[in-house]
Amino acid sequence: MRLTSYGHSCFLVELPGARLVFDPYLLRNPAGSTPLTDLPCDYILCTHAHDDHIADALALAQLHRATLVAPFELAEHFANDPSRPNTIDLMPGGGIDLPWGRIQMTPAIHSSSLELPGGKNLSMGVASGYLVTAAGQSLYHAGDTALFSDMALIGRGSLDLALLPIGDRYTMGPADALSALDLLRPRLAVPMHYNTTPVIRQDPHAFATAAARLGHAVKVLGLRESLDC
Repeated sequence: MRLTSYGHSCFLVELPGARLVFDPYLLRNPAGSTPLTDLPCDYILCTHAHDDHIADALALAQLHRATLVAPFELAEHFANDPSRPNTIDLMPGGGIDLPWGRIQMTPAIHSSSLELPGGKNLSMGVASGYLVTAAGQSLYHAGDTALFSDMALIGRGSLDLALLPIGDRYTMGPADALSALDLLRPRLAVPMHYNTTPVIRQDPHAFATAAARLGHAVKVLGLRESLDC
């Protein structure tokens, strides 16, 4: 499994038989703009409807003929687009077996809405995370979430990799993310959702150091930096 960071909560995960993009925020990402042509993919997994997680989802799906995976209401919104993308709708606790592995949707404590013209917001159901298993490995993308004790259940199958928000203000901050590591017990964790706006400014290296003191391995990834797990 190869993981590449594209800033904020956006990652490319390359697995045997499939390429997954999580929360595509590419062209207008303050961490750095990435052309959509740079991310050929087969599946696009969106955790919720906020623009910094789905900004380029439809365009990326159309360009690469990828399947969009999202919570039910958001998947229905995507399916009604004139481009008619392939979609997979899920709800927390549910999952789908695919030829290369399994995608299971996990809970997240957050909101999910689309911003409409005029500043109004349209509710898009629930926010989520994802647990992906393939080729004997497991990856957890927590999405935007607060700390919750049932993370212990998500980690019960021995996680290889966990992607966790540390930005505070709208998600877990570093202290709660450390507690999340205690519950999840992943072999390796990568922090996300920080430093893209001033209000979520954090020091990911300080987080990694604090995690190491507690016996957890954390790798901080720069923009377009990859790691093999």
